[in-house]
Amino acid sequence: MSARADIATCIEEYLVSLRVERGLAANTIAAYERDLGQYREYLDGAEPTPASVEDYVGSLRDAGLAATTIARKIAAIRGLHRFLVAEAMRTEDPTLLIETPKQGDPLPKALSVDEVIGLLESPDSTRLKGRRDKALLEFLYGTGARVSEAVALDVTGVDLEDRVAIVTGKGARQRMVPLGAHAVNAIAGWLPDRSMVVGRRQSGDPLFTSVRGRRLSRQAVFNVVREAAVTSGIPTEKVSPHVLRHSAATHMVERGADLRTVQELLGHATISTTQVYTRVSSTHLLEIYMEAHPRSR
Repeated sequence: MSARADIATCIEEYLVSLRVERGLAANTIAAYERDLGQYREYLDGAEPTPASVEDYVGSLRDAGLAATTIARKIAAIRGLHRFLVAEAMRTEDPTLLIETPKQGDPLPKALSVDEVIGLLESPDSTRLKGRRDKALLEFLYGTGARVSEAVALDVTGVDLEDRVAIVTGKGARQRMVPLGAHAVNAIAGWLPDRSMVVGRRQSGDPLFTSVRGRRLSRQAVFNVVREAAVTSGIPTEKVSPHVLRHSAATHMVERGADLRTVQELLGHATISTTQVYTRVSSTHLLEIYMEAHPRSR
């Protein structure tokens, strides 16, 4: 191909290869098509990157899918990108560092509280972009929102006086999330800048925009989080919007929040998805034991 094909065209080419060259059964092809179609929808037209692939896999875990199902979907994505490199349709494979989950759901990757604080304080609040980044990061960690929920949030969905936001999650389900003082202050600091860059009202009236007033994309959010990681000295491979979501939930559970509350905050359809956060580190488990058990000392 003379021009760089978009991801939808790439998937079509790969499916043809599976059908014609490898001779896979119709049912197998249909499964690949479903898995890759879901991947394409998540990318929403953006070019795949290691960060976006990692966050997509994180969203699968967040949805409570079985490890075997996630492994199958990763295999489909990995096969696609290996094909694209082999056919010179792409020069890099964004799945190289993605690990296939083992049986039994893996523990979410969570930053320490100090690491998160460093991340949240890294934007330069003397600059417009820094104030936007600060508001976005405080919102992501403060609410545990998914990246898709953050980019879809409109100004009308936020009530700073009552300190709540209405986010739209999977299946178009809406839920109310509380806004902590830091998130409220950061968003309030961003709103005058946002009004200036948006100018004429656009469709949806997004809360988080680019410096040109356009609604942020998922990839733009990835970039904000990774830039904050670099500034605060955290290895970028440890950080993504999904890791901030996991960190928010983990820190709440470690400080005594009940699972039903965390389930409601995160928008999990079932409590079983939230229960993964009860599998705390051995260090934290020992601390709780030493404080709570009458025969620990």
